[in-house]
This record gives sequence, C-alpha cells and structure tokens, in this order.
Amino acid sequence: MSENTQAPIREDRVWSDEHWTARVIKNEDDDGWAVAMYLDGEAEPALVGPWTMGRDKKNPKPLDTAAFNTLVKTASEFIRRAEQQRHAELNRSVTVDVDGRRIRVLLAIVPDEDGATASLRALDTLDEELACVPVPPSFKLNVDSALAWAASGFVKPRA
Repeated sequence: MSENTQAPIREDRVWSDEHWTARVIKNEDDDGWAVAMYLDGEAEPALVGPWTMGRDKKNPKPLDTAAFNTLVKTASEFIRRAEQQRHAELNRSVTVDVDGRRIRVLLAIVPDEDGATASLRALDTLDEELACVPVPPSFKLNVDSALAWAASGFVKPRA
C-alpha cells in the first residue's frame, strides 16, 4: 500500500477498498435504508440506491464482500454510461457524399465555465483533415448543414 492509500474498512454500514466507499444511510424518502457509493476523492456519491432491511426489519442488512463488489460494479457502470452519454452530447459526426467523395464531418464541443467552444472538422476517407473551423457551441450538425458547409468550400458557417 502507498502512503496515500488508506486501509480497507469492513464495517456493517461502511465498506471500502482503494477506490470506493459504500455507506449505508437512512433513506430520506421513507423509513428504509439506502447505500451511497463514493469514488475516492469525490464529495458527492456516484450512485445512491435502496438498501435491504435486516432480519429485524428495523436496521439495515450489514455490508459484505459480495454486496460491496456488486455495488462497485454497478457504480462503475453508471459512471461509464454517464461519461459515454456526455461524450455523445459533446461530439457528433455525420458522413456525407460530396462530388463522389465521402466526407466525415465532426462537431466537437469543449465545455468551459467561461464559455464553451466548438470546432467543425471535415475528414476524408483516410482521416486526413480537409478543413477545421471554429463554430458556436450551438451549431446544429446534421446532413444538411454538413453538405452546405462542404458546398461552401468549407468556409466558416455563420453563427
């Protein structure tokens, strides 16, 4: 273990490894329990879900290795899907045929607190760049806008 790595915790309501911590918490919405999964270094949970009641129907079921491993897998998958969705929101592409050539047009949006930026790129079938211009992040990329951009000789589209 490195100096920055904490020892694993194995308690009924808190379970951790090098990257994840599961905390069984009182469910604010009802009388039951929930489990919150925290990725190391993050203040907010990556995932919160219902947790099973114990045999006494009053206290939560204790965490164990199998449950923790399942929670880690679920939380990791949740983060991966959110990242994929975010990537899809910020990066779009369409392929168009222009004068017998296939051209792939890509819109990439870079979010920023001070204002997002975006660029429009055209690539040939060998992925060689034909053009790259800045566009407003609100630019709507679709087949029609890609064809219009190519027909203009890849002149920067108007805002």
